Amino acid sequence: MGNQKSYKEELVGVFGHPVAENPTVVMQQAAFNHLQLQWRYLTVEVFPDDLPDAVRALRALNMKGINLTIPHKIAVMEHLDELTPAAELIGAVNTVINSEGKLTGENTDGKGFMRSLTQDAKIDPAGKHVLLIGAGGAARAIAVELALAGISSITILNRTKNKGEELQQHISSRTSCEASFVPWEGPCSIPEGTDILINATSIGLPPRENEKPQIRYDSITPSMTVCDVIPALSTPFLEEAKSQKASILDGLGMLVYQGAVGFTLWTGLEAPVEVMHRAIADEFASP
Repeated sequence: MGNQKSYKEELVGVFGHPVAENPTVVMQQAAFNHLQLQWRYLTVEVFPDDLPDAVRALRALNMKGINLTIPHKIAVMEHLDELTPAAELIGAVNTVINSEGKLTGENTDGKGFMRSLTQDAKIDPAGKHVLLIGAGGAARAIAVELALAGISSITILNRTKNKGEELQQHISSRTSCEASFVPWEGPCSIPEGTDILINATSIGLPPRENEKPQIRYDSITPSMTVCDVIPALSTPFLEEAKSQKASILDGLGMLVYQGAVGFTLWTGLEAPVEVMHRAIADEFASP
């Protein structure tokens, strides 16, 4: 009975609400197909109250793992067996690995951003001054990874005061980075000396794809690197930065690289990054 054909598929996917606009399946399925793996990536709508049952289903179905997106990145942590040091420090999980029934939470968002910043934008963050717009899950991951990479300072700009201050205190107390918080009350100027400006909010995602963060765009200078976490080839935020002659970095690289880290954690194989990037770029380029 040697070489008997197997019809079993290994399952991974994403839990979120809303989740219909999440494009991760495009690049992950392209990677599985490229390496001829019998793996399937599922995009699953999970309402907040159903998350405990969804995690139990993850175990029951012997899924290899799952991604988490809004609003589950923090809530999922209490349902897992352990967290990686990075996920514990960030305080949010976007990737779960199921190893023989043991669920481990990891956060690959910040790692994906850092790889895009260093490899695609060719920026060494050490010693740089950063302005971060937002204080949600993606912002937390990016702030922690930048702090660990040796940035000189980070200023957090956020509308909700307690979330912004909490992230500022988290960075100050857990890393050696100088962190400050500025309330976001209408268009504000980018401080002189800012090296890296990052939009880590959901402004630019559908249904707000034509919107941009309220800042003084004429305060962006050509010496700045302006980054958006929105997974698109361009956004109104980046177009404004480009008009000020700044260097720009779109969110597709971050999406691909964080997905590549997850791919390897699940499969144990090196991710075909170029295949994944081409698949997602083609998806966003198509009407």
